[in-house]
Amino acid sequence: MNTLEIQRLNKSFGALNVSQDISFSVAHDECHALIGPNGAGKTTLIHQISGVLRADSGDILLDGKNITHASVSQRVQAGLGRTFQITSILPSFSVLENTAIAAQAKSGSSMRFWRDAALETDLNETAQATLERVGLADRADSLAADLSHGELRLLELAIALAAKPKFLLLDEPMAGLGRTESAALVTLLSNLRGSLPMLLVEHDMNAIFQLADKVSVLVDGAIVASGTPDEVRADPIARSAYLGQGAA
Repeated sequence: MNTLEIQRLNKSFGALNVSQDISFSVAHDECHALIGPNGAGKTTLIHQISGVLRADSGDILLDGKNITHASVSQRVQAGLGRTFQITSILPSFSVLENTAIAAQAKSGSSMRFWRDAALETDLNETAQATLERVGLADRADSLAADLSHGELRLLELAIALAAKPKFLLLDEPMAGLGRTESAALVTLLSNLRGSLPMLLVEHDMNAIFQLADKVSVLVDGAIVASGTPDEVRADPIARSAYLGQGAA
């Protein structure tokens, strides 16, 4: 069974076609990677799936439910989680508070004031368990502003996981990480992928070929190759369009 299905998705800005008849699916136990050169339309596609942008045509199905016209918040409630290429964290809030707020948004509990989220027992327990899952439990009381770049990436992942998603969109989670931090995040995502299907947009090809069950290559808004990592690595169109450029 497929958790995510993208069916003939199209998006244009004037004469520029940024998504051209894009179709693919992600199974319930699968990590599907989306790669391509800068300007290929990867982030635009992620925006359409997450609801930040509306597709001109086509359908997006999550766990069998059509979410094409759903709002961002409705997609979160339906089970769609997302991390961002640029971190979207509240720096003056603690690590625990940032995570509890995400759990609060999913649970629909009282929204008296964001800082109260971490004071509600259930939210607090959910947030703490999530921080333990990503290895940030010992930083729960630290301000997000005091975290290293690598720790911010882990917090961003914790925020996404706190909403208990059915599916996870990962938009360049390795961006700006050093070799050691990248390896640690690959290990963490590898442990998650069997229980949480994900779509991974990433330039780090080492991470891609360690994590992905399937890979699709996006060029000029269209998928030009798709298959297992070995199949895509050997595909002459994929190599010519992206892999052969020596991208890392």
